[in-house]
Amino acid sequence: MNDVMLDRNGNGPPAASLQADAAGIRALLGGRLGDPFRLLGPHRLPGKDGKEGESGAGGDRYEIRVYQPGALGVEILARGAKGKAGGVLASLQPHAGAAGLFTGAVQLPDARAYLLRVTWPDGRGGRTVQIAEDTYAFGLLLGELDIHLLREGRHRELGRCLGAQTLQVEGVPGIRFAVWAPNAQRVSVVGDFNLWDGRRHPMRLRAEAGVWEIFVPRITAGNRYKYEIVGPDGHLQPLKADPVARATELPPGTASVVASGAPFVWNDAAWMEQRGGRQAPTAPISVYEVHAGSWLRVMEENGRSLDWVELADRLIPYVIEMGFTHVEFMPIMEHPFGGSWGYQPLSQFAPSARFGAPADFARFVDRCHGAGLGVILDWVPAHFPSDAHGMARFDGTALYEHVDPREGYHQDWNTLIFNLGRNEVRGFLIASALEWLENFHVDALRVDAVASMLYRDYSREPGEWIPNIYGGRENLESVAFLKELNQTIAERCPGALMIAEESTAWPGVTAPVAQGGLGFSYKWNMGWMHDTLRYVEQDPVYRRFHHNDLTFGLLYAFSERFMLPISHDEVVHGKGSLINKMPGDIWQKLANLRAYLGFMWTHPGKKLLFMGCELAQWKEWNHDASPQWELLDDPRHRGVQQAVRDLNRLYAGEPALHARDADSEGFRWAIGDDKDNSVFAYLRQGFHANQQMLIVVNMTPVPRHGYRVPLQDDAAHAEWQEVFNSDAEVYGGSNLGNPGAHRCSGENGKWALTLTLPPLSTVIFRRTH
Repeated sequence: MNDVMLDRNGNGPPAASLQADAAGIRALLGGRLGDPFRLLGPHRLPGKDGKEGESGAGGDRYEIRVYQPGALGVEILARGAKGKAGGVLASLQPHAGAAGLFTGAVQLPDARAYLLRVTWPDGRGGRTVQIAEDTYAFGLLLGELDIHLLREGRHRELGRCLGAQTLQVEGVPGIRFAVWAPNAQRVSVVGDFNLWDGRRHPMRLRAEAGVWEIFVPRITAGNRYKYEIVGPDGHLQPLKADPVARATELPPGTASVVASGAPFVWNDAAWMEQRGGRQAPTAPISVYEVHAGSWLRVMEENGRSLDWVELADRLIPYVIEMGFTHVEFMPIMEHPFGGSWGYQPLSQFAPSARFGAPADFARFVDRCHGAGLGVILDWVPAHFPSDAHGMARFDGTALYEHVDPREGYHQDWNTLIFNLGRNEVRGFLIASALEWLENFHVDALRVDAVASMLYRDYSREPGEWIPNIYGGRENLESVAFLKELNQTIAERCPGALMIAEESTAWPGVTAPVAQGGLGFSYKWNMGWMHDTLRYVEQDPVYRRFHHNDLTFGLLYAFSERFMLPISHDEVVHGKGSLINKMPGDIWQKLANLRAYLGFMWTHPGKKLLFMGCELAQWKEWNHDASPQWELLDDPRHRGVQQAVRDLNRLYAGEPALHARDADSEGFRWAIGDDKDNSVFAYLRQGFHANQQMLIVVNMTPVPRHGYRVPLQDDAAHAEWQEVFNSDAEVYGGSNLGNPGAHRCSGENGKWALTLTLPPLSTVIFRRTH
């Protein structure tokens, strides 16, 4: 490299003739200088013999070169203790033929013992003065270990290495900027602090890692900034937001923002210590999925969204009161288009400014943990939008994405696909995941669109995709990335969960990496969701012909650790609301919904329900509107909400309903083949013999009296009591049920409970003896 290096005493190299570097000056003036430290900053003057630096009692003499286009004048001030400005040491002179370039000689004890006093026009006929250290007097910033880890794609604290960092360099406060752009000819940081002029702060290239860096003294957090990049072809790129920014401008603005360096003071040590047990496969996990922007809009203020402070006050108590164990947010990473719901993010390290500052989000998580509530974030490593200010052709080349559109373009979403074959891209995404888990104490990430990552031919016709090196359709780079991601998180974030939205039959999604699996904690059971919704959409008269849609999931229910998702995707884009999938009149629709939710909450697998479904809202979800909270004025809709609340409490309180969700010993059919009556009955079993629940589901509107449910072994000799009935009057049902204790009757080893099955109902019995 040709970078100016300062020795340990702060002394620079002897100055080369500035007059002789006409090409460098032209590049500087034209905004094309890729090595600014060679030209600018302090340069030690040679002695009389032309070899040694010219020294005196006050130190060496330096030629100071400053480029401040538009400045009226530049003076060199002595830098006293703690950066205090002293007297004038020299007035720099304009360099002939180079407007904005000022030079002059001065004697200094070391190469950084000075300040610049720059005089600017204030735009009103007056003048303003700026005093600060010289950016180009500072040496290398990133350490050799940083550079090595960046090159290897193993820098796990990327958010504290790249991007904008508030720090002190040799006692001088300011901001260090660093960005990966290996193919750029020149990179400058531009922002509020330099009038967005790319000529004023060109950066130094650390060629070993393709990273550009610079320290700008005396600027502070809150400044907006971007990068001005000249590509390898010499063309100026659109201004680029920082991919590793930890704060952003409020959309529709697209600038990055220097985040505060103040550490957040957490109060959740007890939660973090207990989290592993709370999120174990044997624990109850019931998730309320939320779109933060539309959960509760303030209609009196033009329908604005709540911020994190307001969500903490309103959302947390609601979720807790409803009995959910976790709240899951659709992506909150900054994204330019609100209509993407966050699934096209461009700032993988920054919470969206739509809801407040990063510290506000941290405080929200802290309050969730204080209330005993876990936090899950949707996270998108599969693709990113092609907005000009984003990562697309970031340095003038396909840097984060693939060059070939058959690998790098996602035609379903009009987005670009991350090139996971690059060390730096893998490292960028893994560091993003760790940012949320480690620095924001998030408890789990739900990884979006995993299926699209696993297959090279995902949603592509023949000829539209490129096979892997073995000629197959598996995306080997993505598989390796997901394994590395999950292994890293397991090692660094004990107790945190990784949840896959994966809709195919890829084997071992939740198996350990050491056993050949992908290493996720849970997988969304998309097959269960599609089958069961297809079933409940049928008129009860025809359900006998679709009986297997409700039973088929048990053939593979224990092949992975599953989560049962009724997510936002099922109630949008013309699919209708959950209640409107149900056939019949209003009473039957509500009864169908309550019965279906009862079936879901007693089926093996953790639970997820999208906001508004607990209200039985009629309208499908619209991100520009809130759920239909006004429906709670209707007791029928309050009844559905109460049923969800009671199911959550029953699920959490009964080990039989959650402890063996991923264990085939936790489930046994009592009746699985009564398709003529559309009745299902099954036992859920905990780890202890007396931890048993019997569930009976009647999916027709016909009440059935004297219906016999066969039981075996010790269950046949137990006493059973009804503890939940979706047909109860309190939920809006007909109140037909089974009061009191019940025992089996029979002979010759054939024992059965004789029960009343309400219409369109799920009835749950607890073993009491």
